[in-house]
Amino acid sequence: MKRSLKILVLFVLGLPLMAQAGGLVTNTNQSASYIRMPVLDAIIGPEGGYYNPAGLSFLQDGFHISLSNQTIAQRRTINSTFPGMNRNEFEGTVSAPVFPSAYLTYKQGPFAFSVGMNPIGGGGSALFEEGLPSFEQQVSVLPGMLTAAGIPTTQYSFSTNFDAQSLYWGFQGTASYAINDVVSVAAGLRYVTATNTYNGYLQNIQINPAIPVLGLNGSAMISAPGFFSQMSGLFGQLSGVATSLQPIVAGGGGGLTLNQAVSMGFLTAEQALSVSGGFALINPQINPATLTIEQIQGAYSQATPQFQAMQAQMQANQAMTENKQVDVTQKGSSIAPIFGVHFRFSERLNVALKYEHKTNLTVKNQTDRDDLGVYPDGMEIPSNLPSMLSAGVSFGATDRITLHSGLHYYFDKSADYGKIRSWSAGTPSFYTNEEIIDNNFWEAGLGAEFRISPMFLVSAGYLRTQTGVSELYHSDQSHSLSTNTFGAGFRVQLSDMIAVNLGGLFSQYVTHEKDFMGAGFSYQETYDRSNLVFAVGVDLKF
Repeated sequence: MKRSLKILVLFVLGLPLMAQAGGLVTNTNQSASYIRMPVLDAIIGPEGGYYNPAGLSFLQDGFHISLSNQTIAQRRTINSTFPGMNRNEFEGTVSAPVFPSAYLTYKQGPFAFSVGMNPIGGGGSALFEEGLPSFEQQVSVLPGMLTAAGIPTTQYSFSTNFDAQSLYWGFQGTASYAINDVVSVAAGLRYVTATNTYNGYLQNIQINPAIPVLGLNGSAMISAPGFFSQMSGLFGQLSGVATSLQPIVAGGGGGLTLNQAVSMGFLTAEQALSVSGGFALINPQINPATLTIEQIQGAYSQATPQFQAMQAQMQANQAMTENKQVDVTQKGSSIAPIFGVHFRFSERLNVALKYEHKTNLTVKNQTDRDDLGVYPDGMEIPSNLPSMLSAGVSFGATDRITLHSGLHYYFDKSADYGKIRSWSAGTPSFYTNEEIIDNNFWEAGLGAEFRISPMFLVSAGYLRTQTGVSELYHSDQSHSLSTNTFGAGFRVQLSDMIAVNLGGLFSQYVTHEKDFMGAGFSYQETYDRSNLVFAVGVDLKF
């Protein structure tokens, strides 16, 4: 095998696994209100602790609490036309049955103080029970590689599993101040703590080689590392045949055939059989029984460098097909500032802006097991959250209908996502952002709320996200897809103090196709996802 199984690694990217709505790595689905209408950028409400902190200054005096939980299910589908694989479609599931957010605001006069907690990145567990195309490809080349080397092989099998969890908690605090009846400003800090855990294996690789000298006819699946160990031993023995025959030649027996050498006691029957069987790997078209010992020695002598090279290759193949397992945790933390401004031009018209500074975050490996040698314990990987600018408008078209719009812009080009290009001697080489980011990520949304009665309100919204990554970014291991997201739900005002929000959200990702070039052939991979979220939340006022 010329390609190391190290490239099977899915987990060294240092990226959160599950950005549900937002940029490449940022979650913006941070309340049940958002799920029922994913456009809250100019909202004046308790969830504004995340979406519009400057708007908190226009709340009623008192304590405001917003609590939410979301249940998220995502399916990822990858299709590959790489030739020779046992399967062409690979599915992974990402689940987050608990995805909570909480905000507490105290408003008094022109001041408002808020604290909040939410999964700002990641937040789920990803499971790929059958691996990925990059896993399968490295094993699927074994039959062709062996057949080309003169060892007919038609089948392969292996066992693989990958389970990963990622959670980036955000803990934030903001202070807001209403300068006058129209303008309010806010500033705050968010502390982000990240934990990624990766546990996966590739094991029990089997093949069905046909090589008579080892008693194999291709009818049975056998251990690949066991076979390569046998072949390494065989080529080691064959490398020494020419030397072992030299005493016979030097003793005047070079003109004898193998049978004659046995009858005269120069060789045992077992030795002659071994020499004869190994000759099939030199030239299967010639019967060594018709050759002299000197001719056989010459042929073996000429083939010895090739046998030595094959022995080294088989030793490498054995190492690469041994069972591999990874068990790694990555942790890191950082702080980023937040700023906001809100314009309340009238009771009906509100405009808000928010800027979140880049979170300069790195995660450090805590490695329990790393059979691939690509998770050095203590190694740090950049895992930034990008700067983000949001702008929103809410407009009360009538006493019952409020329209919302929002725009989010993520400064991906200035963030370092730690996407690894390759490994050399245990040291990673990272892509630059100029290589993997063509354009900054953005999203835009529209929404509407309709108040049926003082108690009931229904809402719906649409959000379009547009990724800007380059083709280099896309792989079965990490890819960014544009989405069309629809959310709907309702709000029930149970009393002046209690309101309940319920919503559902569905994201359809835009399928992306990428072309690859293999060794003399081309193939294509197709990436697709779908996302479903249900949420319930309660807002309290005291």
